[in-house]
Amino acid sequence: MKKLLSIVTLITILSCQTDKQEADLIVTNANIYTVDEAFSKAEAFAVKDGKIIEVGNSSDIEDKYEVKYAINADGKTIVPGLIDAHCHFLGLGFNEQAVDLVGTTSFDEVVKRVLDFQNKRKNDFILGRGWDQNDWEEKKFPNKKLLDKLFPNTPIALTRIDGHAILCNQAALDMGNVTVNSKVEGGEVVIENGELTGVLVDNAEFLVMEHWPESTRKDAVNALLEAQKTCFDLGLTTVDDAGLGQYAIELIDSLQNTGDLKMRVYAMVSASEDNLDYFLGKGIIKTDRLNVRSFKFYADGALGSRGAMLRKPYSDKPGHLGLMVTDLETLNKSAERIANSDYQMNTHAIGDSANHAVLQTYNKVLKGKSDRRWRVEHAQIVSPEDFDLYKNVMPSIQPTHATSDMYWAEDRVGEERIKGAYAYKQLLKAYGKVALGTDFPVERVSPFLTFYAAVARQDLEQYPEGGFQMENALSREETLRGMTIWAAYSNFEENEKGSIEVGKFADFIMLDKDIMTVDANEIPNIKVLKTVVGGEVQ
Repeated sequence: MKKLLSIVTLITILSCQTDKQEADLIVTNANIYTVDEAFSKAEAFAVKDGKIIEVGNSSDIEDKYEVKYAINADGKTIVPGLIDAHCHFLGLGFNEQAVDLVGTTSFDEVVKRVLDFQNKRKNDFILGRGWDQNDWEEKKFPNKKLLDKLFPNTPIALTRIDGHAILCNQAALDMGNVTVNSKVEGGEVVIENGELTGVLVDNAEFLVMEHWPESTRKDAVNALLEAQKTCFDLGLTTVDDAGLGQYAIELIDSLQNTGDLKMRVYAMVSASEDNLDYFLGKGIIKTDRLNVRSFKFYADGALGSRGAMLRKPYSDKPGHLGLMVTDLETLNKSAERIANSDYQMNTHAIGDSANHAVLQTYNKVLKGKSDRRWRVEHAQIVSPEDFDLYKNVMPSIQPTHATSDMYWAEDRVGEERIKGAYAYKQLLKAYGKVALGTDFPVERVSPFLTFYAAVARQDLEQYPEGGFQMENALSREETLRGMTIWAAYSNFEENEKGSIEVGKFADFIMLDKDIMTVDANEIPNIKVLKTVVGGEVQ
C-alpha cells in the first residue's frame, strides 16, 4: 500500500511539473508600476512571443511557468518602456557626425570647437548644432566674420539649439546665392549695418541647406544605429520622430525588417505636397515596430530666436511679432485634406498667435469627427481663452523646454503672457492627457531630465528655489503616464504598449532607484539597469 502511494505521489509531482505552461521570460521579485488604469502595482509577470501573458505575484508566476530565461529583479523598480512623444531620432544620430556646440558659453568657444573638429576630420563641409546666444554673456546673434577669416573656402552651417536658426559663413551663403536682397516667406535673412551676418532664421535656412550635399545611405544607417544605442541606454523603447521624409522612413523600415534596428518608431511625415500625395495615397503603414499615420507641420518658429508668432509684439523687441512658417491658407487646406483621411496632423506651435491659429483650424475641420487625437507640438504659449480649445486637441509637450527657457522667457513675452507659458497642468486639465517628450537633440536625450523638469520645474542646480511656476508642475503619476500610456495613446498605440498588462508588448525597463518615491533631486541621476523590447534585453 505504501509503495502504491509513493508511486501515486511521484506521478502527481511529475504531472505538476509537466503541467507548467511555457513562457520565454518571467520577471519576479520586482517593484512594478504597471501604469494600468488604476495605476496598480505588481511584483512579477510572464512573457511569451514578445508579449505579456500574465501579471501577478512572484510565487504564482514561478509556480505556473517553465521558462527559458528569468529575471530576478531583487526588489528593483520596473516601469513600462519609456516613449519619447516628440524627438528627432535620426537627427540625434546625425548630430554625432557634426560639431557639438551644446553648452558653449561664448561665440569664441563655438569657433574653437569648430576648429578642433576640423583639425581631426578635415571635412569638405562642416555642420554643427547646439549654440544658444541666450547662454552667452553677449546675448545676441553671432556674426560670420571670424568664420569667414578662418574658413574662407569651407562651407560651414552651424544650427542653433532649437533648429530654427543657422549661422553660415560666406562660403556656405554663396552655395545658395544669398545676398542682402534675399527674401523668403516665413523666414529672415538677418542683416546688420547693411551686411549679411550669416544668420538665417526658419525658412531662410533652406536658401543654403537645399544646396548642401546629401548624406549617404551608410551615413544614415550609422546615424540610426548610434541613436538607437543612446536611446536604449536611457530606457526609451519607442520614439516619435517629428519629421521624416519618405527615404528615411523606408530606410527605418528596412533596418527593422533585417533586425538591425529594434527601436519602435512612430514616424511623423514631414509636411510637403509630395509627401501628402504619397502617404495619403498609400494609407496608414503599421508594423510591430513602425507606425506611419501622421504629418508634421510647422506653424511658427522658436521663442529663443524670436521666431515664435505672438499676438502682440515681443516685450524685448518692440514691433516684432515673429514668423508664421506655414501660411494660414496652406495650413487650412492641408488640415481639411488630412481630416478626410485616417491620418493625424501634428503641428509645431510655440507662440500664442500660432497656437490660436492651429487650434482654430483643428477645431473647425474636426467638427463632428471624434477620437482624431490631432496634436499641437510644444503648445508653449497659450492665451487664457484658448485653453478651452484644447478639449479636442492633444497637447504634446516637452517639460525641459520650461527649465531651459525660464531664465529669459519672461523677457520675451512679459509678466502677463508668461502665465500661459509652459502651462502643463492647465493643458492636462483641458484635454485630460498630455504626451511628454524631450525634442532631442534640441534638449538632452535623458527621459529622467524630462521627468524631473515636469515634477520639480527646476534646473540641475535646483534653481529657482521652490520651482518655476509650480502651479503647472505635474505629479509623478501624471508624468509617468505622460511618458508611457498617454504617449502611446497619442500614437493610437495604447492597446499594444504603454503599460505592463496582458496582451501588450513586453517593453519595460529596470531602474536602480524607485522613480516614484526617490528624492526629486535624485531623479536626474537614475540609471537604467535593463532595457527590454518585445521580451529581448537590449
